[in-house]
Amino acid sequence: MTDPNSSKSDAAQLVLSGLEKAWRKYRSELKRCREDFSNEAVHDLRVAARRLVAILRLLHSIAPRPRLQKTIRILKEQLDEFDDLRDTQVILADISETIQELPELTTFQKRQLRQEDKLLRNVRKQVKKFNVKYLSRRIRTIHDSVETDSQDDLDSEILQAGDDVYLIARQRLAAVDLTRPATIHRLRIAFKTFRYMAEIIHPLLKDFPEINLKQMHDYQALMGEVQDAEVFRQTLHDFSEKTSASDLEAVHRYYASRHIQAVAAFAETLNQLQKFWRPAPGQPFPWEKPK
Repeated sequence: MTDPNSSKSDAAQLVLSGLEKAWRKYRSELKRCREDFSNEAVHDLRVAARRLVAILRLLHSIAPRPRLQKTIRILKEQLDEFDDLRDTQVILADISETIQELPELTTFQKRQLRQEDKLLRNVRKQVKKFNVKYLSRRIRTIHDSVETDSQDDLDSEILQAGDDVYLIARQRLAAVDLTRPATIHRLRIAFKTFRYMAEIIHPLLKDFPEINLKQMHDYQALMGEVQDAEVFRQTLHDFSEKTSASDLEAVHRYYASRHIQAVAAFAETLNQLQKFWRPAPGQPFPWEKPK
């Protein structure tokens, strides 16, 4: 790939350089994960893949192309390979912090350690199978087609893409029922898409407050705490049913309380979403409004 032509608009350069940066980061993290397979390497590869998906989704919003959709699907399939491992490792990390207080978790911990070992072996094999050459050809073709496109109003097209994903997040927010964790999870998925796209777009936004990037991360993290607590409770419930464990009543109460606390913490910031983007196209962004 070559650098975007200097004659291109700021928006075009942003998109092209963003694609190049995301692709380089993905390849770098995949190489590291293959050479030195570790929890940190897996985490960083997942993040790099998500950021690459974000820039591809932005491009697809601007100018839909079948090859873009196929490339996004390939990357999402790769990300799916990590889901069970990630959940298991989150559970184990939590157990390590509470097992002294709740020694009844020992049997559950052993079961999760066996599960982690199995998943690690499988994920390591899958990572080695990721077809980088095939993806590289697709990314190169996408880059070249974007570079030769003449998009007269690219700035507004990019902002419209942000409006579109933000609207989905707002709709999910309106549907949140704090007694139903699945509705929070659906908001989290939509918000994650918006957050990664906003991180790409924000250099085009005048007076964008950099603190928003951290606040978006924190907002997503609160929803992640709810989801992690829900996954822990469900996994523990399944374990209890399969093993007929009778000594986990205190553990169930503890994690039910943790779940309630996580939901309450998120509820306090529920409507913070509104400060991260404009309510509709043509309206001012929150940081542009008169104080």
